[in-house]
Amino acid sequence: MPRVAGVDSSTQSCKIVIRDAETGALVRTGRAAHPDGTEVDPAAWWGALHTAIADAGGLDDVSAIAVAAQQHGMVVLDEDGRVIRPALLWNDTRSAPAAADLIAEVGAGELARRTGSVPVASFTITKLRWLRDAEPENAARVAAVALPHDWLTWRLRGFGPAGESELGPVLEELTTDRSDASGTGYWSPVTGDYDLELLEAALGHRAILPRVLAPGRSPGVTARQPAVHISGDPSPTTQTSGHSVPSDAESPQFGTGSRGADIPAGIVIGAGAGDNAGAALGLGASTGDVIVSIGTSGTVFAVTGQPATDATGTVAGFADAGGAYLPLVATLNAARVLDSIAALLAADFDEFGTLALAAEPGAGGLVLQPYFEGERTPNLPDATASVFGMTLASTTRPNLARAAIEGLLCGLADGLDAVRAQGVSADRLLLIGGAAQNPAVQAIAAQVFAVPVQVPTPGEYVADGAAVQAAWALTGTRPTWPLALVAAPAPDHRPVIREQYAARR
Repeated sequence: MPRVAGVDSSTQSCKIVIRDAETGALVRTGRAAHPDGTEVDPAAWWGALHTAIADAGGLDDVSAIAVAAQQHGMVVLDEDGRVIRPALLWNDTRSAPAAADLIAEVGAGELARRTGSVPVASFTITKLRWLRDAEPENAARVAAVALPHDWLTWRLRGFGPAGESELGPVLEELTTDRSDASGTGYWSPVTGDYDLELLEAALGHRAILPRVLAPGRSPGVTARQPAVHISGDPSPTTQTSGHSVPSDAESPQFGTGSRGADIPAGIVIGAGAGDNAGAALGLGASTGDVIVSIGTSGTVFAVTGQPATDATGTVAGFADAGGAYLPLVATLNAARVLDSIAALLAADFDEFGTLALAAEPGAGGLVLQPYFEGERTPNLPDATASVFGMTLASTTRPNLARAAIEGLLCGLADGLDAVRAQGVSADRLLLIGGAAQNPAVQAIAAQVFAVPVQVPTPGEYVADGAAVQAAWALTGTRPTWPLALVAAPAPDHRPVIREQYAARR
C-alpha cells in the first residue's frame, strides 16, 4: 500500500509522520527542533524539515507529502525569491498598535464582514502594517508575501532564491490553502478571494500572494532536494518581547553539524494547512465536534458549514482545510498556568493532579483568573493573574491546584460559549494537548463543560491532518482513518464552577 507523509512545522519544532495511505496506520516518525524566539529565519524551518525527514528514515517509500504549519507568520520575499527579513511569528506582539490602527481606519465590523475576523497582533496583515511603519525600506522591497507552510511547500517543489534552488524564484508558483489564507486578514472565507485593498492598506503596495488551492488539490510534485547540512547557531537574530514559546524538550537539537536527508523527486504534494485546521483534519472532526486544545496557548474551534462573522473580534472566522469553516477562539494562557501553580506548590504534574482532585468542585470558593501574560480572549494585553476568595479555610494546596485547572478551563468554556453564539452546534468536545492527559484535567473538564468530553490518544494531530491531505491529493478521495480515545469521562456538570468564575470576571 502507498505511504504518505504529513509535516507539522510548528513554533517549537518540525514533526513528520509517515502513515499507510489506506488505513492510516503509523509507520514511523521524525522530529527536529526549531530555534526559540518570535522571529525566525525561514532557513531554519527548511533545515529542520530535512533533519526531521532524516530522523524519520527518509522519503524513498513515500508517495505523497503535505505540510501544515503555524498560522499567521509573515514571510516576505523580494523579486529574487530571497527572504527579506526574519519571519515574524504569530506570537510576536510588536504589531499590536498596527492592529489598532487598521481597526480604526477600516472599522471592526467592516473587517469582520470582509475577512471573517477582526485582526489582532498575531495576524499577518498587522505584521505587514508594522513592517511598513517600522522598516519602510524592507517593506518597499516586498514582491511576495507567504505564510510558513506556503514557503515550505514552494521550496519542496524546487522553487526558491536564485542560485539556491532548481527552478528559481518563480513567485507566481507560491500556493496556499483556504485555512491558512483565512488567517492573514486579507482573504475572505465567504468569497474565496483576496481583499487586495486591505493588503495595500497594510503593506503600502500590492504584492504577489499565494494561489489558494481547493481541498484535496495538489500544487505539483517534489523536485529532487539534496540534503541540507546545518552549520552555525540557529537562534534568531532578535529575541523580541512577545510571547515566546519554549523549544520542545523531546525534539532532537537543531544545530551545528546536523545533516538532513535527500528529498526524492516526483512525490505528490498536498495543499497543506494552518495548524488548527490540520488538527481538525487529523482528528476527523465534523459538524457537531468542538476541539479544545491546551498547549502553550489555548484554542477552541469547531467544524461548521456556516462562516462566522464576529465584529467583537472574539471569534476568528477561519476556513477549515476540508471545504467547511473553522470558527476559533484563542487564549494566551493555557498549559503554563498549570506549570506555574504546580511549581509554586512544589508538585510534579501527577501530584498536582492528585491535589486538585482532593478538593471539592469550586475549590472552596477559591477562583484563579489566569491572565498571567495578559490575555487575548478577552482582549486584555496588560492584565495580570488574580486569585479571589482567599480565606483561612479556602487557602489550601488542593484548592489552589483545583482553582488553577478550573480557571484555565473556565476561560476556554467562555470561548466555547462565544463559538456557540455564532450558531455552532456542540455535541462532542475533543480535548487535546499535553495537559489533557492529566486525569484531573479530564475529570474537571467534564464538570466545567456541559458537553460530553472525549480525550483522544496522544498524537501529532497537525501532522496527521497533513498526512490526510497528502493521501487526499494522491488518491482523489479524503481518507477516513479511525480515532482512538484514551479517556471519556462521565458527564458531571457542576455549574458552581463557572458561576464563581463569572462572578469574578
